[in-house]
Amino acid sequence: MFDPSVRDDPIELEVEPHEAGVRLDWYLAHKLPIYSRTMLRKVINAKGVTVDGHREKASAILKPGQRLRIVLPPLPKTGPRPEPMALDLLYEDESLAAVNKPPGMVVHPARGHWSGTLASGLQHHFNQLSSVGGPTRPGIVHRLDRDTSGVIVVAKTDTAHLHLAEQFQNRTVQKQYLAIVVGAPELDRDFIDLPIGLHPYHRERMAIRHDSPTSKEAQSFYEVVERFRGFALVRIVPKTGRTHQIRVHLTSIGCPVLCDRLYGGRASLTRGDVTGRPEDTTELLARQALHAQRLCIVHPVTGRPLEFTAPLPADMEAVLQVLRLSRSL
Repeated sequence: MFDPSVRDDPIELEVEPHEAGVRLDWYLAHKLPIYSRTMLRKVINAKGVTVDGHREKASAILKPGQRLRIVLPPLPKTGPRPEPMALDLLYEDESLAAVNKPPGMVVHPARGHWSGTLASGLQHHFNQLSSVGGPTRPGIVHRLDRDTSGVIVVAKTDTAHLHLAEQFQNRTVQKQYLAIVVGAPELDRDFIDLPIGLHPYHRERMAIRHDSPTSKEAQSFYEVVERFRGFALVRIVPKTGRTHQIRVHLTSIGCPVLCDRLYGGRASLTRGDVTGRPEDTTELLARQALHAQRLCIVHPVTGRPLEFTAPLPADMEAVLQVLRLSRSL
């Protein structure tokens, strides 16, 4: 339980016009992503948050210009504890490295995951990592969702980190994903240009929002790689980098990512689910079928282009093999 007597210096925030109209707990979760929503609600309930000097419920809807004062429990002051773990290195030099992140691994300590993270593995593996991201994110320039596998770039020096971060911010990094989706897109390829904002009532989700103050432009190009009865393998190139962008955009065209717990309505897939034999309960997939296959950057020191590619992981490959045997068109 959160103890309001254990406090760091208070944080003061003012609600901007484009941030208004959302719940207090949602606002704090997006302003303070290092804390979980569960922890933030405990802070609110323990009277650690005031709005214009008054205590409010987590469900209170914020208005423009309101001033928040938040007293939070202290976070770890040191970096993640180094932990030995196997890392699939795709590339390494003096400035950076590229890693093929496995599914199920959290990138950096946050939201209740303080061990077993990629950051802990990096701390153990490398002698030097950038410090720009703060003590809990050594070397971390960008991130992937816990259940998304694939390429992630790591900075070893602060100079490399700043250059790489600028490339991500300026959208000059080229990213390519592979996803197995439920259903099949009507078009072989298309460009999705739909804004994404906070879901109106589901705290964990994002949604297509045209009229929300939380909305931001979001653009993704997709093309169908392979079609099956009831499924498809899709390649996606996001032009922007919004939270859950690919998952929300694919859901918007009626083809959610397979086994996407938040947007797809199914958490796992068995061989019997594909073949139509319910007695076959062999599990094929237990996470969203989304893989960061390719990443292209400019080297922060030499200026030469670099391309990193991660092979499709075993669980997604197993699903495709069964689909090709039993669901081919």
